[in-house]
Amino acid sequence: MGLPWLDHPAWSVVERAEAALGEPLASLLIDAPATTLARTRDAQLAVLLTSLVVWEAAAPVIHEHHYVVAFAGHSLGQVTALIASGALPLEGGVRLAARRADLTQAAADARPGRMAALLGASLDQAEEACAAAPHACWLANDNAPGQVVIAGSPEGVDAAVARAKEIGVRRAKILGVGGAFHTPLMDSARAGLVAALAETPFDAPRSPVVSNHDAEAYSDADGWRERLADHVAVPVRWRRSMERLEGLGAEAFFEIGNGSMIAGVAKRTLPGLPVHGIASPADLEALAAAAAPIVADIGGGQAKGREAPAHIAVVDSP
Repeated sequence: MGLPWLDHPAWSVVERAEAALGEPLASLLIDAPATTLARTRDAQLAVLLTSLVVWEAAAPVIHEHHYVVAFAGHSLGQVTALIASGALPLEGGVRLAARRADLTQAAADARPGRMAALLGASLDQAEEACAAAPHACWLANDNAPGQVVIAGSPEGVDAAVARAKEIGVRRAKILGVGGAFHTPLMDSARAGLVAALAETPFDAPRSPVVSNHDAEAYSDADGWRERLADHVAVPVRWRRSMERLEGLGAEAFFEIGNGSMIAGVAKRTLPGLPVHGIASPADLEALAAAAAPIVADIGGGQAKGREAPAHIAVVDSP
């Protein structure tokens, strides 16, 4: 994911992160084998840093052409969104992400679990499936219509998947992750994060950040300590978060980082809003070009650059 950025000035983000953690990280973005990236901590740091490198390069272009109404990030991406918004300093955010990964992995080791995507399922169907394994399986992600993720103990997920098939869910796919994230099986990680967050500095964001757990937009600083601790053990309400972004006035999304997961779920939830992906330096050239039609659309044919900026939301991949 990082190779296209290796010679770009934005690569300095990786060097700052290495200094903050006191360990080499560049290989995670360049040549780490699949066995390394299967580990929760390494995978999450790779995703976080790739997104932050892209944001470092894209932010000046985005701010020149667009008005950012809000930031949001899916799961781990919420930390990225807080850094991008200015609510978290880069170094503090990287240290928090590493600690979060350590704690969630320890929780997964202590209470093993798994996650499964229920493709084509409604939210009601997902909740009915989980009811087949009370206190052992829960809703973990409500991503979009027809894309809901459940998680729990291995036995609990097996029972819920079996029930999902009985009630007509088209397909259940076990995800290749190392634990039952965003469920009560992460309660020990939540407790550990309270101490880590007490030492993490926060500022008010430049634009509101929409929280995964309740899909509300927040412009404060201190409240994120409680939200981020709770976040690891409660469902990601991403469908509602995207709807909140639209309600705040967003007329387009910019997906920062590798992949297109956000674009996929956005098209399911808000098909009328365009999503512009930025994953490589080549995408930066298209970024400025994308501003013209968006600005013209909201300016009635009379828009001139910053005089009538497009209202956009910046989102980060998980």
